[in-house]
Amino acid sequence: QVQLVESGGGVVQAGGSLRLSCAASGRTFSMFTMGWFRQPPGKEREFVAAISWNGSTTRYVDSVKGRVTISRDNGKNTVYLQMNGLKPEDTAVYYCAREDRPYDAIATIRERYNSWGQGTQVTVSS
Repeated sequence: QVQLVESGGGVVQAGGSLRLSCAASGRTFSMFTMGWFRQPPGKEREFVAAISWNGSTTRYVDSVKGRVTISRDNGKNTVYLQMNGLKPEDTAVYYCAREDRPYDAIATIRERYNSWGQGTQVTVSS
């Protein structure tokens, strides 16, 4: 079972930036699409971004397009989420997740992800 550990969350003012990291255990990291989800206070967990196993394809939810970039380093077993121009509505617990099948197309629904990190809190003050 893969272990995913997020880091990089914190408190930032509106307009600021954060870079989240997610380190994965094991030797199969490069075989799987990786995604970032977030759960705002009192709301459902929602898709933010995902990157294919080889990094060639990315997907973003409309609300973060142009502000957020997902990337990965397969040599370091790490996926990143660079967030710029942060807004108060970006406040949430951010989770990284691994898709359930290797070498598969990107999925944006959480049911297709079966390994999750513990989450990291991002708070954006106005």
